[in-house]
Amino acid sequence: MSDETGGALRKRVLSGIQPTGEVHLGNYLGALRQWVDMQDQYDCFYSIVDQHAILGDGDPATLPQRTVEMAVSLLSVGLDPENCTIFVQSDVPEHIELSWIFNVIAPVGDLERMTQYKDKSARYDSIPAGLLNYPILQAADILIYRAEAVPVGEDQKQHLELTRDIARKWNSRYGDFFPVPEAIVPNTGRIKGLDGSRKMSKSLGNTVGIFSGEEEVWSAIRTAVTDPQRIRKSDPGRPDVCNVFTLHHLLGDQEKIADIENQCVTGSRGCVDCKRILSGDVVSQFAPFRERAEYYRSDLNQVKGLLEAGRDKARKIASETLKEARQRMGLDWRSIL
Repeated sequence: MSDETGGALRKRVLSGIQPTGEVHLGNYLGALRQWVDMQDQYDCFYSIVDQHAILGDGDPATLPQRTVEMAVSLLSVGLDPENCTIFVQSDVPEHIELSWIFNVIAPVGDLERMTQYKDKSARYDSIPAGLLNYPILQAADILIYRAEAVPVGEDQKQHLELTRDIARKWNSRYGDFFPVPEAIVPNTGRIKGLDGSRKMSKSLGNTVGIFSGEEEVWSAIRTAVTDPQRIRKSDPGRPDVCNVFTLHHLLGDQEKIADIENQCVTGSRGCVDCKRILSGDVVSQFAPFRERAEYYRSDLNQVKGLLEAGRDKARKIASETLKEARQRMGLDWRSIL
């Protein structure tokens, strides 16, 4: 399903983010920077997926605040409600109904083979059904808007392939209706955390906030792991194995990156100095975002209005999709009267 705007046909894109509160550097570099760029090229629907967030041990009392903070973050990094649709997943109940519809299509064996299910199920004494089924809700999140493309990281490719299989199976049984969405893979790769090994994640405590102040940013970045073989400042460094250099590469201009790389390999600049440059770049580059965040936090009624407008647009499309899916599946008894 595409949107025609200004005479140009734009593919529809869906992506979601969990309500973790303020976004961090990994969120921005790995996803949100791409979301901002995409809003001028595609008909973008961006969802704060709070129904996915309840699968786990998060505090329900903080979920509303985290949801609002995520909305503030999305607006502050440059998403424009005039160019994209921003909404909260639970505001569109059609997601859940379509998820149940897809439960009659998706094979249990496919769900059990999902890598994330295998990894996360080991944490439970009693595995909740939602852990097995949440990729079906992800498929519903995408297909309820008949999205044609989805930006995904490496850890989500398998889930998108399941969505594609569900669309094909449903279409085969009930007639061609749902697009088989394509993957849009960012060229950033997986953004490692400050520990240099695992994905940047708040739950792992290895992040740096893009809305943080100068002292807080430096306090986080000074702990970043660099080249483990470099003991003294004069030792030749290996930028290719240093995650701090990778973050420089993702943030900085090419001339600065070339200087940092040369100074590292020749041992003329130490790791602490390199971290200070990175810290300064984070503070300066995201200063406009911090200003916008303060603006939106001072007017949360505006944020509420924007989310509700996004909800209305999303529900209009979702209800049309669900109506057609119901009719094709025989869930329309009034049609014979």
